[in-house]
Parts: sequence; structure tokens; C-alpha cells
Amino acid sequence: MSTSQQINDILVVSTIKFSYIVVDHTSEFHTSKDHRERGREMGKGGMSIGGGEGEEVNMAAWLLGVDNLKIQPFQLPPLGPHDVKIRMKAVGICGSDVHYLKYLRCADYIVKEPMVIGHECAGVIEAVGSEVNSLIVGDRVALEPGIGCWRCLHCKDGRYNLCPDMKFFATPPVHGSLANQVVHPADLCFKLPDNVSLEEGAMCEPLSVGIHACRRADVNSETNVLIMGAGPIGLVAMLAARAFGAPRILIVDMDSHRLSVAKTLGADEIIKVSTNIQDVGDEVLQIQKAMEAGIDVTLDCVGFSKTMSTALGATRSGGKVCLVGMGHGEVVAPLTAASAREVDILGIARYKNTWPLCLEFLRTGKIDVKPLITHRFGFSQNEVVEAFETSARGGDAIKVMFNL
Repeated sequence: MSTSQQINDILVVSTIKFSYIVVDHTSEFHTSKDHRERGREMGKGGMSIGGGEGEEVNMAAWLLGVDNLKIQPFQLPPLGPHDVKIRMKAVGICGSDVHYLKYLRCADYIVKEPMVIGHECAGVIEAVGSEVNSLIVGDRVALEPGIGCWRCLHCKDGRYNLCPDMKFFATPPVHGSLANQVVHPADLCFKLPDNVSLEEGAMCEPLSVGIHACRRADVNSETNVLIMGAGPIGLVAMLAARAFGAPRILIVDMDSHRLSVAKTLGADEIIKVSTNIQDVGDEVLQIQKAMEAGIDVTLDCVGFSKTMSTALGATRSGGKVCLVGMGHGEVVAPLTAASAREVDILGIARYKNTWPLCLEFLRTGKIDVKPLITHRFGFSQNEVVEAFETSARGGDAIKVMFNL
């Protein structure tokens, strides 16, 4: 069977809908006392009217409605015995943050009341709980944003990223970290090596996605890797694959600028593709020819029908395709042909146990994330708005970073 015939043999991969809700762009959430109290009950603080006399008022970027971000007071929860209080110094903007701002939802997570945004972050310890011995005031740390229940079977099995009761920064209804200060479990705060900056520490979060995907796919020195998409996650996945020893990496995208960045960062081959599903067959042949060897692992960092079809068609028999990106909730792809060639399909759910390895790769220089940070902003009302507009536009923006 020809590649084109294989591509035409399609089945529905998933029937989970990912349609956006229709929202009045002038609407705002109701910020009544009831909402403020519910925010506190979530354990991540809530909207407050300010600190006591002589106290600093902790400020945060609140999502109040579609395209409506406001810097307002954010009351921290009490410092628990195993918690630390961190002054945020670097917070990156993720694609999910932009989705929440534009649509009030990302996948199945819907923003129903005011929420502090942000989850890619690093800062400096300002206070430690009574039982914390691993960190001291003044330590610079990168924060892992997800808190598992530590009781369910997934958590006990070490796969806490699958915890059904996960509390994750800026994932409704949990508040995020784009604030002056946050309180977080000490066990999820990782001390930065002396030669790793706070901005690099914040980049551990997106980098962890790439590292987890490479671990799931067992990328090593004998693994040729194809990456679909040269956005921030595709680029960190490429850096991770190289750090794991991949001898040859090819990355495809429809944007020439991002492909040039990928080439600068070390991609062996880059290919510009179209958005037309009819081009899949020809592009699969082009990709296979450019790789000059069998494609052992494909990391689909986009998540559309076309990228999934290309990934399955291009990957060698017995290879692996990792679903990293969350582009569409309903994807159509050539499963029958892929199954006949025993191409394994692996799901990727964020990450687990990745921060120590991220920091080691950064410390040794095996991975350099600094070139990915293209735009920097302070933490004023105007700069917050401008930063999110910059990230949403795309263009030459890869990672937009706040310096607080």
C-alpha cells in the first residue's frame, strides 16, 4: 500500500469535543464577597481588599473575563508547616494562559470565577514553615506547579501527574503564580544551581513537558526524532531530545521564522509544511527522505488531524508517536495503517519527577533555554496587558517572560 493510500485510510482517534464556548467579550466575573471566600477555600488565596496597617499588599494578575486582566490584591493562605513563601521573580506566559484569557477555557477546564493566572515560575524564598529543613530564606527556587493528593493509586505509583485531584497553578479553580508572592509546598520547590538564572528556573516548567515526552518514548543515542511544531513546546522537546542523545532531529512547522530558530538551536533538518490535509502524503515522503534514516520517535507538539496523520505516516514500523500538543479535541488520523505497522501511540500528561533533571541539564549546559526567551516585561498593569497581547500575536515571540 502506498503512503498516500495509507493516509486516506482514516479512523477517528478521539471523540472528545474541544469546542470553545461563546463568551460576551464585555462580560466580567462577579467579584462579590462570596467569590472571594471561595477563592480562599481553594487553598491558594483569594481576592482581598489589602493588607493590615504596615503590611505589604500582595498583588497578582487576575483573570476577570475575556481579554480582561487586572492587577489586584491577592491574599495568601497561612504558611503551613511544610510550606514556603516565595517572592516571584520570573513568570513565563504559556499557551494555556492565553487560551484562558481569550476563551475562559482550555480543553475541559473552564474559568467560572476570578482566577490568578500563570504557572511557569521561579522566585526567592522569603519564609519557611516550621517543618521545612531543605530550604532556607534567600534560596532561589523553581516551582513545580502541580500538587497531587499523594493518596490515590496514581500518586502512590509515582505517576502523580495522573492524579484526579491534582491542584495545578492557574488551572480552574486553582489560582496561579503571576503575583508578588505565593505559598507552595517546599517539596515542590527546587533550589537553583548557582549558574542557573531565575528565568531559566521558570523555563523548567515547559522544558519538563519535553523531558517527560522523551522519557515516555525512551529517546536515546539510537533514536532519530521527528518533531511536529516549532512553537515553545516543540522547541523545548527538540532540546530535550538532543540532551537525551538523539543523533538526528528533524522539525517541521508552517512558520519560517520558528523553523529558523529551530535550526539555530540545533535541528539537523527543518521542513516547512502547509495546513492542507491533502498535502500529507507528499510531506510524509519529503520528511522521510530528509531524515535519511527511519524515524524512531515522533513528538506531535501540535495536536491537529494533519500533524497526527503526518506523524503516523512518517514514523517507521515499530516506532512511537507521542501526543504532546492539545490542538484539537477531535482528531482524524490513519490508525488502521499505523496499527498494521505496530506504531505505538503514547499519551503525554504534563510531567512527573522532571525538575531535578531539568536543573542538571541547565547546570551542565547540556540544554540552553535562554534563546527561547524573546520578550521581557515588568509587572505593571500596562505591561501585563502588552505582554499577553505579544504572546497571543505570535510572530517572533517564543517565550514571553515577566520579571517581577
